[in-house]
Amino acid sequence: MPILSSLCARAMLYEKFQSKITHNPSLDRNLVSYQGNKQTPFYSWLKYREGFSERLVTYILQTFKPNPGILIDPFSGSGTALFTASELGWITTGIELLPVGIFATEARIISQKIDIQEFKKLIYKLQKIDYKSYCKDSFTFNHLKITRGAFSEINEKQLVGYLSYCHDLITDHNIQKMLIYAAFCILEDISYTRKDGQYLRWDFRSGRSKSKSEFNKGAILSFEEAIEQKLKQIISDLELNSIQLDLFNDNQLPQFSHNKFGDLENVEPKLYEGSCLEILPTVPGDSVDFVITSPPYLNRYDYTRTYALELAFLGCGEDQVKNLRQQMLSCTVENRDKRTYLEEYYKSKQCEQIFLKIDSVFKQQEALQEILMILEKNKNEGTLNNKNIARMVHNYFYEMCFVIYELSRILQSGGIIAIVNDNVKYAGEEIPVDLILSDIAESFGLTTRYIWTLGRGKGNSSQQMGNYGRTELRKCVYIWEK
Repeated sequence: MPILSSLCARAMLYEKFQSKITHNPSLDRNLVSYQGNKQTPFYSWLKYREGFSERLVTYILQTFKPNPGILIDPFSGSGTALFTASELGWITTGIELLPVGIFATEARIISQKIDIQEFKKLIYKLQKIDYKSYCKDSFTFNHLKITRGAFSEINEKQLVGYLSYCHDLITDHNIQKMLIYAAFCILEDISYTRKDGQYLRWDFRSGRSKSKSEFNKGAILSFEEAIEQKLKQIISDLELNSIQLDLFNDNQLPQFSHNKFGDLENVEPKLYEGSCLEILPTVPGDSVDFVITSPPYLNRYDYTRTYALELAFLGCGEDQVKNLRQQMLSCTVENRDKRTYLEEYYKSKQCEQIFLKIDSVFKQQEALQEILMILEKNKNEGTLNNKNIARMVHNYFYEMCFVIYELSRILQSGGIIAIVNDNVKYAGEEIPVDLILSDIAESFGLTTRYIWTLGRGKGNSSQQMGNYGRTELRKCVYIWEK
């Protein structure tokens, strides 16, 4: 099929979906980002800046399917969709590749199983302990290159002593894991670093800052202060939840305690660790009622760098981090092409014809091919700030084709897919991620019901503003139906 020139293909795609693009006044930045969870019990324990809020999940489910069923999130992160839907009676399954999200989700599950009174007694005891005296070399913080020097000497020694104490002297496995998770949640607070988009930003006091301007992150908490605050927060949330559960049981609200699958009160989310590119094809067809997810955005953010401290805490070495970076959905300039890997994977499952179908849909996306040609031209002219941006855009949409096909396959008739994502711009060229992904979805038999936009979009990067001026890009929630 010939590729249309200039901006013609994107204009035609916009015309196709224009009637679906609608401003939803119920949505705002807090709702579709982590900010909506900053003050929410459980979700506020860890500063996990990816994903969306608990209120958004509730709003979407109550709007489209108030009766519970089976829900999956293929990029489940710290589990917001899983736990929110589970509390509403849904059976939930998450897929997550990054160990940070896995640990956060597991800790949330464990938090429902611990004896709160025993936990409180232990925390009171911990307040009187000098953690430094328990330091063991076997629990030394194994830094990555990117994290060396992240802590002051005293904070790192206190952290290691705390971990040594937890591993050696706490016999209750669930309480031990919650204590370790509390330390995991304060790594940024006690460090010289701050998460800042594509990388860790270093405070000038670290001696590692490479910024031309001096960055001061403000107060850096001592380990003792930070861990005490975090443990108090966790206890407060657990006690509040316990009170609410007691009230719930007394009132015996039937709409949340049972559904068509039988007795599902407090059903624990199921979690799979790995790439959804490998795991989704193993899910039975027509088995899911709802998908709520937020894939990595096409914004060059490298989560293995952003969460480098947390990955080091979890014992990830340099090679493991590099492998994680390549396994993730391609959203950085370092990601290599996965076409050969995907072809071999589908062949190994005797699904070569499916691979060829998905591959063909990608090649037929005229608006996307138009963008790729323009980016390639910009690369050759040296106007891209990184020569691999064109490759990243290509790989991102190629892999999302496989994700969308599999989601369509596993979705039951009448099922809904809700996706949170942003549009992006490179070298002045807007990439309508919402329209391209919706067009791909329709190629696989889905119908676009809405492309909900926020009242205020997202500005392009400061670097691009200097070259091309400020332009507003759509922040969207797509609603697709089978």
